[in-house]
Amino acid sequence: MPEPATFPEGARVGVLTTEPLGRILDYLAPETGCTLGDFVEVPLGPRRVMGVVWGPGEGSFDRAKLRPVTRVLDVPPMREELRVFLSRAADYTLTPLDAMLRVATRSPGLGEAPGLRRVFRRGFQTPTRMTPMRMTEARERVLAVLDDYGGAAFQLGELAALAGVTTSVVKGLVKTGAVIEEEAPRDLPYPTLDPDRPGKALAPDQETAAEALRATARSGRYGTTLLKGVTGSGKTEVYLEAVAECLARGRQALVLLPEIALTADFLTRVEARFGAQPGEWHSGVTQTERRRLWRMAGEGGVGLVVGARSALFLPYRDLGLIVVDEEHDTSYKQEDGVLYNARDMAVLRAAGCDAQVVLASATPSLETWVNAQSGKYARLDLTTRFGEAQMPEMRAIDMRSETLAPGRWVGPTLQTAIAERMERGEQSLLFLNRRGYAPVTVCRACGHQIGCDHCDARMVEHRFQKRLVCHQCGETKPIPTACPSCGVEGRLAPVGPGVERLAEEVAETFPNARIAVLSSDLFGSARALKARIAEIGRGEADIIIGTQLVAKGHNFPLLTLVGVIDADLGLQGSDLRAAERTFQLMRQVSGRAGRSERRGVAMLQTWQPDHPVIRAILSGDEEAFWREEAAQRQAAGVPPFGRLAGVILSSPDVQAVFDLGADLARRTGPLTAIGAQVFGPAPAPIARVRGRHRVRLLVKAPRGVALQAALAAWVAQVRLPANLRIAIDIDPQSFY
Repeated sequence: MPEPATFPEGARVGVLTTEPLGRILDYLAPETGCTLGDFVEVPLGPRRVMGVVWGPGEGSFDRAKLRPVTRVLDVPPMREELRVFLSRAADYTLTPLDAMLRVATRSPGLGEAPGLRRVFRRGFQTPTRMTPMRMTEARERVLAVLDDYGGAAFQLGELAALAGVTTSVVKGLVKTGAVIEEEAPRDLPYPTLDPDRPGKALAPDQETAAEALRATARSGRYGTTLLKGVTGSGKTEVYLEAVAECLARGRQALVLLPEIALTADFLTRVEARFGAQPGEWHSGVTQTERRRLWRMAGEGGVGLVVGARSALFLPYRDLGLIVVDEEHDTSYKQEDGVLYNARDMAVLRAAGCDAQVVLASATPSLETWVNAQSGKYARLDLTTRFGEAQMPEMRAIDMRSETLAPGRWVGPTLQTAIAERMERGEQSLLFLNRRGYAPVTVCRACGHQIGCDHCDARMVEHRFQKRLVCHQCGETKPIPTACPSCGVEGRLAPVGPGVERLAEEVAETFPNARIAVLSSDLFGSARALKARIAEIGRGEADIIIGTQLVAKGHNFPLLTLVGVIDADLGLQGSDLRAAERTFQLMRQVSGRAGRSERRGVAMLQTWQPDHPVIRAILSGDEEAFWREEAAQRQAAGVPPFGRLAGVILSSPDVQAVFDLGADLARRTGPLTAIGAQVFGPAPAPIARVRGRHRVRLLVKAPRGVALQAALAAWVAQVRLPANLRIAIDIDPQSFY
């Protein structure tokens, strides 16, 4: 690989900063000179900001007015591979390049010099040994944060901010011994993972798939493979063999997981396979650890990273493998800020650094399935569960023939099945994809539905928290006793079930049952959620009630019954992916049952047992479902057989946003030139979010056209007022 370009003192250099300027700025190289890709600090007005040397300066600005680079940061330069990836990702998503750089530099203290740092961690003294007079609520919050993060080290300001206290509270705990203050080296390398350590014995089909993945890792070339295996087939152990091969070649590997709650079990499996834990990158990691991992990725001091979607943007020294586990999961799509799909970006990044991609799923996305069918991706299949475990029996419960009391959602058939499992000491899971207690609160005096003050969305009652919550903007308010519209007291009533209301019903029906509710709203930290999942895995619950969180890869050995409360819920609306997502979700959640030696049963309560999607779920003929779904999408010319782009206009001024939408709809020349159609403008389904009115346009184009260039030319025709924003979502996954 050629050496990066060097710039001697005083040479004109172009620096891309993390500031939203929309262009590269010219500076003069510092006294020590600099190289292409160097992370630098530069003056911008009265401030100093971070940037990256992106190339030589343009030369259009008067040299006498140029200011020198303040200093070169003591971190490895950004490799050409990452700069190219950021540029291509920016072009594909129509995102300003400076915004992409911000995503790639989300690490605190990059400009700090190596050396020692003062950190704070949990001490050995327990709260019970502290006198009650000295144990305050603020101190309890600090200790709770330290316990939630499992002994991790924090810097003083970070710990105080997470606990919502002043730094003096932390320092006071140091004096008691409950918190330890110490000096620790900055950014140590991670323990070396041993790829030669024996893994689990693999079944014949697992070994065949593992050897195929090892061969791709040995090739040193780009390629993408769909690893399709039924739930419980051992996909993780198979792709860990690809990780081992990658590590043995001295390259780095990245495993993306869709849900932070999955990391605890996964890290345990990694440690069992390689003898040490990998680096972690997600919202549950301290800022201190984020800084360490960012630097070690660039220096080669970490071999395997396990993380959320943003881990794709770390500055790896030599990335050789990317695994996207549960690749179909919608959480891989970033829906605000920089809009991107981590599955697609993984393929883009791997192509630029000669890395392999493994897309693992029991129910792959249609895009991935079509790419495998066409030969663009390789495909490996695991068709049976590992060991003695069998696939669960699938049954539909026709709710038209069930007798349900008002305000009840668990039918008699499902109740009987739950009671049988409790008698045998087995676990049952009830799945309902609605958070909170009730999705709507209505006044029975005037009919008013309580909505958010800032959004056109109904507020969801969260009775466990005694709050109403807007799931669009996060606004909360106490549950009122009187109707805010008519003022009548005692007539507000919840409508429809959420998991909290379902838990209330189950507690009344099974008063002796140990009930666990799994919903992201109910846990103050990721560590607390992971601890609860571990307890369930040990059998410390009889009935589990959860949202789609429970469908994501968890393994509960005693779980033999899955009951889906409203299997038809996802089939409502006009989302083009409704059938696909319902199929995936039902198959995934059903796959939680019977993952040990006892066979499981999945029961789907449905009002439409003859619906084609419900029939496909019950039949188990997944290939037939994908073929039918692909044929329908192809006939409609929609992804993956066509292109879509969502355009969202937003402003506090409703008239201004509609006027701009109408103006754009009249100027479609650049789009019609490539054969694209424009639909709208129309109010978004949620027409106001955080006080901003929202109007949508949808662009549909043939596959293979230069859609991004046409979109850029289209929106460049209009000038945006200061308070009006436009967001373009390439390949939208939702249409809210």
